[in-house]
Amino acid sequence: MIEELERDFIRDLAEFFKVFGDATRIRILQSLLNSEKNVSELADSLDMTQSAISHQLRVLRQNDLVKYRKEGKTVFYSLDDEHVRTVFEQGMTHIRHKRGYVE
Repeated sequence: MIEELERDFIRDLAEFFKVFGDATRIRILQSLLNSEKNVSELADSLDMTQSAISHQLRVLRQNDLVKYRKEGKTVFYSLDDEHVRTVFEQGMTHIRHKRGYVE
């Protein structure tokens, strides 16, 4: 039973990190670091269609990386919690340090 739980945990962890393997999803997460945004704002800031943004937001939501709230007919997205922010910021810090990117 424990081995099965361990396999499930490893599979879930791999899926979690796999979500970070898409540049569009990274751009969305980066955009949400500072403030919540709706699909239209994300599409405008990333120069993408609302459909493409919505598709990637669905993947991010399904993997508990973003959450949403509704205000009337408008849906606002934000990072799901501080864990997501920490993982993302640590990844950025690591790449900047190892690859010499300047903030």
